[in-house]
Amino acid sequence: MNWRKIKCYVEKEMDILGVQRGAGEPAMVLMADKGHYMGGAFVTFKADKRQALWNRIHRQGGAPPPRGLKKQKAEWLKPGLVGRVNILKGEEMLRHASLKDFWEDE
Repeated sequence: MNWRKIKCYVEKEMDILGVQRGAGEPAMVLMADKGHYMGGAFVTFKADKRQALWNRIHRQGGAPPPRGLKKQKAEWLKPGLVGRVNILKGEEMLRHASLKDFWEDE
């Protein structure tokens, strides 16, 4: 018998808390859902959209780390930036997540 493994993904809107960037490593945004930390999502945008994200992060940066996340090395953001994330369905924390879009919350 042959088996086929299929991963089911869903998209969800979450708050962007911060970003982790390192030389030679893929950038990740740290996400929260209704105030609860959910994990990181890879930033896979093309150069122009990625630069727009870094510009917004630069404007909203400088916030203290959220409670419980002080050990994470990240650039923390002031509230107000929201992202649409593609995530593996049925998981409590983010797994195989990627950022699909972002905007400022009104």
